Amino acid sequence: MKVQLDCSVSERLPQFSLGILQYNNASVSDSPKMLQGRINYYVESLRLDHDTANLTEIEGVREWRACFKQVGIDPSRYRPSSEALLRRLLQGNPFFWINSAVDVNNFFSVLHALPFGIYDVNHLAGDITCRLGHANDAYEGLNGREVNMEGKLLLADGNGAFGSPIVDSKRSCVTEQSSTLLQVIFFHEKMEQSKKEEIVGSVGRMFTEINGGELTHFSIVTA
Repeated sequence: MKVQLDCSVSERLPQFSLGILQYNNASVSDSPKMLQGRINYYVESLRLDHDTANLTEIEGVREWRACFKQVGIDPSRYRPSSEALLRRLLQGNPFFWINSAVDVNNFFSVLHALPFGIYDVNHLAGDITCRLGHANDAYEGLNGREVNMEGKLLLADGNGAFGSPIVDSKRSCVTEQSSTLLQVIFFHEKMEQSKKEEIVGSVGRMFTEINGGELTHFSIVTA
């Protein structure tokens, strides 16, 4: 499965990149108590260090809001998924447990203040392109709402749009029946290459520690 950046994105965000990780034979289940404890501990420390008043000054949140503005998205109307997660937690809401794959994904999204996506490869068709949305790009989001993706940063396969740093689609969501997975990290323009490589490495290690299986491919996709 090839993942590429379309010129509609790279012309506006020339330093934008994606971290790509592919897993085979993963075993998705309820998150183990060890992971839940680690995440809950991190959330408590996060609340001690930050509140919603200074949320937009967190490194990653600030840079992603700037990226959205550069491609013509209002970040106050359509928040990056990482910012939305952080905001929810800082408002005192609990971490929303889904399954061991999604929970690890969301933990890293909060930890690094970067949008992360995790997708069931068996529900995807052909190669993947990261581009700006067309007039007919829409899907049912994980939030249960129909999302119009025109002009928004998204991932598309042979069947159209399925993912975004705003909200992902139900079509490609990971369940306990999923075993072949694609993980995408949306890196903002200000992040150093060495930091991207460090994040990809740590994500791959922890993901397979929790979910088993093999990390069969990892790369950083640039224009």
